[in-house]
Amino acid sequence: MNTPPSNIENHGIQVLCVGHASYDLVFSVPHHPEADEKIFADSLISCGGGPAANAAVTVARLGYKAAFAGYLGNDTYGQIHFEELQRENVSTDLVARGTMPTPLSVILIKPDGKRALVNYKGATEPLPANSIDFSNVSPKVILFDGHEPLLSEPLCAWAKSKAIPTVLDAGSLHKGTDALMFSVDFLVCSEKFARQWLNADDSERALNLLAERSPAVVVTLGERGLIWRKGAESGRVPAFPVKAVDTTGAGDAFHGAFAAALASGQDWLDILRYASAVGALCCTKAGARPGIPFRETVELFLKNQRQSASY
Repeated sequence: MNTPPSNIENHGIQVLCVGHASYDLVFSVPHHPEADEKIFADSLISCGGGPAANAAVTVARLGYKAAFAGYLGNDTYGQIHFEELQRENVSTDLVARGTMPTPLSVILIKPDGKRALVNYKGATEPLPANSIDFSNVSPKVILFDGHEPLLSEPLCAWAKSKAIPTVLDAGSLHKGTDALMFSVDFLVCSEKFARQWLNADDSERALNLLAERSPAVVVTLGERGLIWRKGAESGRVPAFPVKAVDTTGAGDAFHGAFAAALASGQDWLDILRYASAVGALCCTKAGARPGIPFRETVELFLKNQRQSASY
C-alpha cells in the first residue's frame, strides 16, 4: 500500500471527509428484475461514489475546501476515481493507494427513483490506524462515515482534544458507526440507522434515546424531512418538494452540506435547511455524483423557496 506523504500542507482544509470511496455503475431500468429475469437498461452512468467521497465532492461544489481520506486501489476504477476527485478540487493528499481492489457498486434505478444496490469490495479491508498521517491537517470540521474505523477512532479523539467539531454520517448500523456514534459532536443518522439501533420502527423514540448520550442528533426521514434534538431543544424540518429521479447519494450530499454549513458558521436551523436543500436537489438527477448540486444552484433554489413561502 502506498502511504500518503507526511509533509503535506492541509491547513486550509475546511472539511475533512474520512471513509469510503467506491466506483459506481448506475443503470436506469424500467423495473427491478425478478428472479431469472433479463432486462435492458435505458442508460448508464459511471462515476465515483462512496459516502465520504461524495460528501467531499459536495463540500467542494458548494465552494469550500475539502479533502478526502480513505482508500482507492491502483486498479482502473481507483485511478479514474482518483482523477475525478482532483478535477472536483478535492484534495487527494490523504488518499492511500494499494493493490487491493477499489470497491465497486452496481446500482439499478427505477423510474420512481427507488434503487437497488450491489457492492463488491473483494479482499479490501479497512485501512490500518497508521496508514495515513494526519499530523499536518487542521480542518474546521471532520466528517466520518464509519467505514474506516481504525483511522477514525483515534482521529475523532484527537479532534475532540483540539475542539474540532466532528460529524458522523450514520447511514446504517455497523461496526464503524457503532464505534463512533457517541464520540462525535453531531450524530446525523438515517431512519434506517435509528430503526436498527432501537430494534424498532420508532424514529422519535430513537431520537430521544440517542440524544441522552449525544450532544446533537439528527434523524433524516427522506421525503418526510428530518427530526432533531440538540441539548434541551428539538424540532422538525420538512423536506423540500422536488421530483425525485434517483435517491442515490442524497444522504451523502446532505452530510457534506451539513459539514460545510457547520464549517462556515451558519446557525443551527440554517444548517439543517441548507443540508436539506442540497439533499433534495441531489435527487433530481440520475447518479449520486452527477446529482450533487453546485453552490449557485442551491442558493437560487433556497431564494425561490423563500419567495414562494412569502406569498
